[in-house]
Amino acid sequence: MIALFVYGTLCHLPLLKTVLGRLPAAQRASLPGHAAYWAEGHDFPFLVVENDAAAQGLLLSGLTAQDMARLDYYEGPFGCGAQSRRVLVDGSGVEALVYIPAPSLWHPGAVWSLPDWVAQWGAVIVATAGDVMAQYPVALPADRRGPMLVRGASRVRAGRVRATLGQAVQTRRTSSICDVQVQALRHPYARFFAVEEYDLSFRRFDGTQSPVVTRAAFISGDAVTVLPYDPVRDRVLVIEQFRVGPFARGDAQPWQLEPIAGRVDPGETPEDAARREAVEEAGLTLGALLPIGNYYPSPGAKIEFLYSFIALTDLPDGTAIIGGAEEEAEDIKGHLMGFEDFAALIARGEATTAPLLISYYWLDRERARLRAQTDNPV
Repeated sequence: MIALFVYGTLCHLPLLKTVLGRLPAAQRASLPGHAAYWAEGHDFPFLVVENDAAAQGLLLSGLTAQDMARLDYYEGPFGCGAQSRRVLVDGSGVEALVYIPAPSLWHPGAVWSLPDWVAQWGAVIVATAGDVMAQYPVALPADRRGPMLVRGASRVRAGRVRATLGQAVQTRRTSSICDVQVQALRHPYARFFAVEEYDLSFRRFDGTQSPVVTRAAFISGDAVTVLPYDPVRDRVLVIEQFRVGPFARGDAQPWQLEPIAGRVDPGETPEDAARREAVEEAGLTLGALLPIGNYYPSPGAKIEFLYSFIALTDLPDGTAIIGGAEEEAEDIKGHLMGFEDFAALIARGEATTAPLLISYYWLDRERARLRAQTDNPV
């Protein structure tokens, strides 16, 4: 049997249980001569040698080789390897394995705080760990953790929505956990995006269970769209960029007109994402965010869920720029247009993206009210 000292996120028992599939025997312990710090810019800690310090954690005992294989699989992307160290338990020294990162791999930020991590990251990381361990022992590409975190955060948001729907579900079926039974899950493709293939059955409206069918889902994550609107000048800012979806379909015009858009990163709200994307894509600081609605654009095959907003924004001449995040190879052109020109664009069919159409229809309905609430509309 193997003893392992854990000092960071694995001290969160829901995460430990997700990784191992069980909870092993555990005691409070410390590792002398070390301290735990947040890895700067990341959502996890690492150990730093400090002679007068002692990193606090748990000593896990009775671990099997299979347990260690699962832990190694989970810890691998963090650049850590298990090394033997002497830890203290009730004042006595015990030899145990400890996950130590490669030298100079991470840079220390603030002193590690498990309660702070649980509050900010706990639910997302546990959800992500479930997806990671579902693929064990298949090796994951090194760049998969970021997209998987986005998916984990989307899972958490979906769970919160389900918990708060309450009486809002009046027309649709109120589902239970037993209504969908998964027989098998496969991952035929996983890079920045992924595909999951399910063999499943579902409860039919007559109460019987359907035959087992195969269904595939394209895995992305939650995203946000925001259309800036200036009620004083009565104008909007629409962006244009190359999109691979229309190109792959064979569309002769793969440059598309859209609202500002982007994924909701782990650790931020949809509102935070809208404001960040407006700066990145158009150099804009948004005013009040007015929610249009939250929706699945293509629920037959994609898990993507959109949060759409109109943003009251000052849009003087010269606002339209060429922007985008250089590290993401974005090349984005802004178009500043009066509302009547925007309406004409919609009428002639030049807008072919759902969020832009939805944004237009909402703004067309609410525009008079928004202008009336604005001082001295022109």
